[in-house]
Amino acid sequence: MNTHAWLLLAAFSISLLLLAPPTGRYIANVMEGKVGFLGRIERGLFRLCGIKGDTEMGWLQYALAILLFNVIGVVAVYALQRLQLWLPLNPQAMANVSPDSSFNTAVSFVANTNWQSYSGEQTMSYLTQMLGLAVQNFLSAATGIAVVIALIRGFARHSSKSIGNAWVDLTRVTLWVLVPMSFLYGVFLVQQGVVQNFDAYKNVQTLEVVKFQTPAAGPDGRPLKDAQGAPVMQDQRTDKQTLAMGPVASQEAIKLLGTNGGGFFNANSAHPFENPTALTNFVQMLSIFLIPAALCFTFGRMVQDRRQGWAVLVSMSLLFVAGAIGAMSFEQQGNPRIAALGVDQSVSLTQSGGNMEGKETRFGIADSALLATVTTDASCGAVNAMHDSFTPLGGMVPLVNMQLGEVVFGGVGTGLYGMLIFAILAVFIAGLMIGRTPEYLGKKIEAYEMKMSSIAILVTPLLVLLGTAVAVMSEAGRAGIANPGAHGFSEILYALTSAANNNGSAFAGLSANTPFYNVLLAVAMWFGRFGVIVPVLAIAGSLAAKKRIAATSGTMPTHGPLFVVLLLGTVLLVGLLNYVPALALGPVIEHLVLWK
Repeated sequence: MNTHAWLLLAAFSISLLLLAPPTGRYIANVMEGKVGFLGRIERGLFRLCGIKGDTEMGWLQYALAILLFNVIGVVAVYALQRLQLWLPLNPQAMANVSPDSSFNTAVSFVANTNWQSYSGEQTMSYLTQMLGLAVQNFLSAATGIAVVIALIRGFARHSSKSIGNAWVDLTRVTLWVLVPMSFLYGVFLVQQGVVQNFDAYKNVQTLEVVKFQTPAAGPDGRPLKDAQGAPVMQDQRTDKQTLAMGPVASQEAIKLLGTNGGGFFNANSAHPFENPTALTNFVQMLSIFLIPAALCFTFGRMVQDRRQGWAVLVSMSLLFVAGAIGAMSFEQQGNPRIAALGVDQSVSLTQSGGNMEGKETRFGIADSALLATVTTDASCGAVNAMHDSFTPLGGMVPLVNMQLGEVVFGGVGTGLYGMLIFAILAVFIAGLMIGRTPEYLGKKIEAYEMKMSSIAILVTPLLVLLGTAVAVMSEAGRAGIANPGAHGFSEILYALTSAANNNGSAFAGLSANTPFYNVLLAVAMWFGRFGVIVPVLAIAGSLAAKKRIAATSGTMPTHGPLFVVLLLGTVLLVGLLNYVPALALGPVIEHLVLWK
């Protein structure tokens, strides 16, 4: 790593630690109803909507409310896409989206995955972008935060049959946390140059003729390949360019704060209308981690032991820093095959610039590698570089980040409740080693909690590995591979990992906009989201009903360095070991071939 990379990482970490504590305190006060004037507004809204704000729910009722809320969201987003040609705010007369793509996108945005198998500026009308996708950016983020708040209440309460009211939690998160933060952030983005309008697209003439190549497609829409299996390319040239317009800044703000990641444009955060300056690039990275980091402090305040929040935050930070150093180092080493083509063989790979392939030239290697780490540590698909063009080990870093369950800060809410599930497992393992009933925050961890924790931890590896196996074994799955060999396998593994862990980024060498992949990935996204949420809420209900046990001399502290080490070991061993054989078949083999 060079000096710029170290300074960038340090500036990012310090800025995050300065902003997260006050944000966490504010979220805790909002969710506990301690902001007085907001309560008066809430009561009027609850009466208008028929919500009994003072009536709480058990975990099953809470889970059913969350599921119903999100099923309605899927139907609404699907309908908007299928009818957008006849709806207003469609100046480019975008056609109705196909049924399989509409289904995939609806599930994707409701599940906070924001996987995009389409090109945003060529597919979605302004109405669909705002009323469908942007609204779900708010609501899916609110769902994640509401679920983790319910789990925190499970730890904080004792002898209670309820874990809160889902409708109250969703309302508070959306209105008092996400909306005001997004509004301020959106204004900042507009000031920096992000577009925000309803204009028709602008057709302009370029200063010179641009020559390029595109993959040729057959009548069935699949990429054509030659006898060696390489994609067939066709020459193109143009002196015209269409500049897409639209309400970008408003969607960009919640895309990042809510760890959604779905870009208004196909190039996502590499597009100058989404990410125009070095300052916006830095703030985008910061905004992705802000709420997930702040929730650690919310957790400490609500359980009345701030050391617990710090222990979780330190664990997340150590994993993040290790991944960031790895990604930036691997990318700055560069590609030995390209370096071998240079005239001056004495120039090292790092001195020759490292691996700039697929990087946004405005930001360079360090900034691109750091954003790749941040966005895959969080449940966010925002990218400013092509992950498909990373070095094998550089690309393995974001892949591993997701396979850990995205608990390294993770998505808004999802990262913290994922890490707390690993904490429960960690104290259970410690209890087995010393022959004592495991406890966490004064609650006994018994058979029911361990069964639910096991489901929550194992559901995503099952979806990833089984889905990858199905795609590799089927003709429809293999047809989308543009790069044969180990890298093609990595593309499929990355797609299923991204979908099941609700990330949304892609290696992008895979042609995934087919009925096969649209349905397969939608199934992975839905069960990867709610297959974890339901057991987490079940754990919350069980813990809330338990009596609090007083700490004794035999109680293992869960706020010191020993517990941090135990938690890190549990995350790495349990979370990652499932994927080691698959990683060996993909990026590890590719690295050995590249450096042979």
